[in-house]
Amino acid sequence: MQQKIAVLGPGSWGTALAKSLVENGHDVRLWSHKEEPVQEINNKHTNEAYLKGIELPKELKATSNMAEAVADVDAVLFVVPTKAIRSVAKQLVAVLETKPVIIHASKGFEQETHKRISEILEEEIPSEKRQNVVVLSGPSHAEELAVRDITTVTAACEDLEQAKYVQDLFMNDYFRIYTNTDVLGVETGAALKNIIALGSGAIHGLGFGDNAKAALMTRGLAEISRLGVAMGADPLTFIGLSGVGDLIVTCTSVHSRNWRAGDLLGKGHNLDEILENMGMIVEGVSTTKAAYELAQDLNVDMPITETIYNVIYKGQDVKEAVRQLMLREGRSE
Repeated sequence: MQQKIAVLGPGSWGTALAKSLVENGHDVRLWSHKEEPVQEINNKHTNEAYLKGIELPKELKATSNMAEAVADVDAVLFVVPTKAIRSVAKQLVAVLETKPVIIHASKGFEQETHKRISEILEEEIPSEKRQNVVVLSGPSHAEELAVRDITTVTAACEDLEQAKYVQDLFMNDYFRIYTNTDVLGVETGAALKNIIALGSGAIHGLGFGDNAKAALMTRGLAEISRLGVAMGADPLTFIGLSGVGDLIVTCTSVHSRNWRAGDLLGKGHNLDEILENMGMIVEGVSTTKAAYELAQDLNVDMPITETIYNVIYKGQDVKEAVRQLMLREGRSE
């Protein structure tokens, strides 16, 4: 059944998801707060700044008018940076007239509050103006989904029927969706893997090989699980698509901007310059601070996260940070 869906955010992932929804026969409107990508998508059927070389369906319509984007919608999909979630949600509430399912495919924690994205959305969008919030997350590069490369992710919601609704929206022969009820675990794994991806990139930039990368990913997963379980997540979630799956894809691919940022850090580049030239938000940088503070509050041991925090926020030399990490007191796995 065709559904009317508003996709908020014309970045690479938002555009790729919108493209997939259109290919599934849905009526999709892609919202941007800037007019330039709107004109390009509507007139040229491309979004070169984020998905270079990809032709978008002519049926995909873009708009910078929020009311127009969400008129009569069945679902609203948030794909904006974490720092913009709250403000965009406020804009949505001001013009929303239906009671849609709210979906988000963003990854991170809010600074200062350390709240997950679903918590922010539930705070800002009153229950009388929405159905449940569903999280869409897993090992997925926009560049690959956009060319119909095989991709699998998780739709998580405490109400399994709502998760199945989102599963049905996206499922096709190249995009497979699994359901899950552990929203906390899925969101935590999605956010924290970006920190480990920064470290994986730095390891590569420093010239270390596969042994080091495997060690970092394995021990990184242990840290993600420890913090997630301390927050109330199901430990099994972290061996699924939104845990180890997302960790693998983000820590091993040049498509990952977190990996690329870490790689440049390892090669000695200045962080401010890296972020300025990246062209897209590197969520792992802000997530590192939030996770470090959460770990302190919950008394969770996260040595890799603490090391990356020291490099990013305290200016510690990357090589010295790795040396100190390796020379910590020996312990049991």
